[in-house]
Amino acid sequence: MAMGTPMLPFFLYLVSLCILNANEVCSYEEKKMFNLQMFQKKQQHGHQGCLLPESRREKGSIVLEMKDTEHCSKKKIDWNRRLQKQLILDDLRVRSMQNRIRKLVSGKNIEASQTPIPLASGINLQTLNYIVTMGLGSMNMTVIIDTGSDLTWVQCEPCMSCYNQQGPMFKPSTSSSYQSVSCNSSTCQSLQIATGNTGACGSNTSTCNYVVNYGDGSYTNGELGVEKLNFGGVLVSDFVFGCGRNNKGLFGGVSGLMGLGRSYLSLVSQTNTTFGGVFSYCLPTTEDGASGSLVMGNESSLFRNVTPITYTRMLPNPQLTNFYILNLTGIDVGGVALQAPSFGSDGVLLDSGTVITRLPPSVYKALKAEFLKQFTGFPSAPGFSILDTCFNLTGYDEVSTPTISLHFEDNAELKVDATGTFYVVKEDASQVCLAIASLSNAYDTAIIGNYQQRNQRVIYDTKQSKVGFAGEQCNFS
Repeated sequence: MAMGTPMLPFFLYLVSLCILNANEVCSYEEKKMFNLQMFQKKQQHGHQGCLLPESRREKGSIVLEMKDTEHCSKKKIDWNRRLQKQLILDDLRVRSMQNRIRKLVSGKNIEASQTPIPLASGINLQTLNYIVTMGLGSMNMTVIIDTGSDLTWVQCEPCMSCYNQQGPMFKPSTSSSYQSVSCNSSTCQSLQIATGNTGACGSNTSTCNYVVNYGDGSYTNGELGVEKLNFGGVLVSDFVFGCGRNNKGLFGGVSGLMGLGRSYLSLVSQTNTTFGGVFSYCLPTTEDGASGSLVMGNESSLFRNVTPITYTRMLPNPQLTNFYILNLTGIDVGGVALQAPSFGSDGVLLDSGTVITRLPPSVYKALKAEFLKQFTGFPSAPGFSILDTCFNLTGYDEVSTPTISLHFEDNAELKVDATGTFYVVKEDASQVCLAIASLSNAYDTAIIGNYQQRNQRVIYDTKQSKVGFAGEQCNFS
């Protein structure tokens, strides 16, 4: 069932969630508005500079403001090029991640040059990834967060070859608390688990060299260092990070990357004593002024969730210990349960760095069929990149669309927000696509991307090995 209203002078993209009850009556649960005037202004002018997001200490936890990477853009944003690059790079990340998973599961030792390791997301300014600020030594560093990565790294001076960064680089030589990591230390040996590459000793055995290659040919390499980490006034001593001396790629002008994976070198593991191995985030939309939050620590009173938190356990997998893997048990579209042979027998990967959710071909086929059955009355539009279910919504300022709900073990539920349902390709709404895609191989691992995590409080509790979901309108203030 779908409804539309003729277009106003300026296109207002308004999505209504429609849930079918037992009597086939459509009731409206929630509406979201996408204001094109505001978006056009952002597209034409971009942002001036990379103002550092804020952070605060509250009730034993740290709350960091979160923005999307476009916050750091000085350039004018070309909408079509942005979307094309966004999905191309997202596809490269997913392919590289699938390669990495296959190699880990097979147990084969593959050279780094043969299998690109997508340590970082946000490899381009135009990807939908998110940034926060952390204090390193006496300097503030703006970094991309990534639950699919472990090693936190920043660009360092002197730099042999670095990408353009807004703001000063980290300078180890001016920090009295910085120390190098030796190549024969246990920390250096742990690089194999965190990055897929072993630590190397150069001519100077007092340093531990690292190298990380990306799916698109980008890379970062340098040496491991130890420094004080500062979150809103809370100091974490002896924090191990990568000091990048040779970095290639468009990382959106930020300082580097924050690894929120599960290995020994991840920020979550290294701050376990301080924050108890618990963190959560609320990913905002990309509208001007939108902001979310990254909370380090287990203080639920800081959340602003509008639905109860439901938890599901993390699936143990000895080959994939760095990833957050969940048991997806079902999917509803507009209250109708999908019939599919399997929703991912080996679990689904929850990832903040991947943009678009990828489902097994049989599951995606069922979701697409049910969505098209309920979302009727609109002409189709050509597919766009990895998205093949598109519509021409020209002439409408609002549409009613069925809710997509993901169900997990222990009755946990992620109800996709309206802003995570559609991907607006054309400014005039002549090409608007369902923001979910199919995996290319039925044996690949399904991934829940950040687009479908918008306006959700997602809680990662590594101590109790569980993940929680709750609806929340992201707002840092």
